Amino acid sequence: MELHITGDPAADQLLSDDAFALLIGMLLDQQVTMESAFAGPEKIRTRIGSVSPATIAEYDPDGFVDVFKERPSVHRFPGSMASRVQDLAAVVQRDWNGDATAIWTRDEPDGQEVLSRLKGLPGFGEQKAKIFLALLGKQRGLQAPGWREAAGAYGQKNAFLSVADIVDPESLRRVRANKQAAKAAIKAAKASGS
Repeated sequence: MELHITGDPAADQLLSDDAFALLIGMLLDQQVTMESAFAGPEKIRTRIGSVSPATIAEYDPDGFVDVFKERPSVHRFPGSMASRVQDLAAVVQRDWNGDATAIWTRDEPDGQEVLSRLKGLPGFGEQKAKIFLALLGKQRGLQAPGWREAAGAYGQKNAFLSVADIVDPESLRRVRANKQAAKAAIKAAKASGS
């Protein structure tokens, strides 16, 4: 199943074909648009020739920051995010033999175990891990028993809460509208509580 997240065919193809690229995109998905975050792996691949965990983990850290800074930038926080991507690459290389798919397939884990493994990755907190788990289940064919329950609200059908639900421009619009409504509710709650 092909992913349609970025609006850039090359970036979406990389996400569809390379599980580690998809993990990088999820890691980068903070404080930038979803499209920009998930286009990041293609920018990295174009600039260094690879998105393999081994290549990224072994890349000179200062040079990797420069890769992130090159225009158009990979992320608005090039230093910290370049470091996080290298940390993620190192863990996938060391703990999963460089095979990101092993995180959700090795020893046939259930949804809760996949969630636990994702939360063990650098830069993946509870929410990011649940969103990625939902993305795997909804768009990458993950069959782990109980993945929907482990992903919480993000695992529900037609939730339109995250990148896990984006399959076309209309679903992107719905996800954006839900995110804006959630932010407005938080802002209103803070205002009424002060």
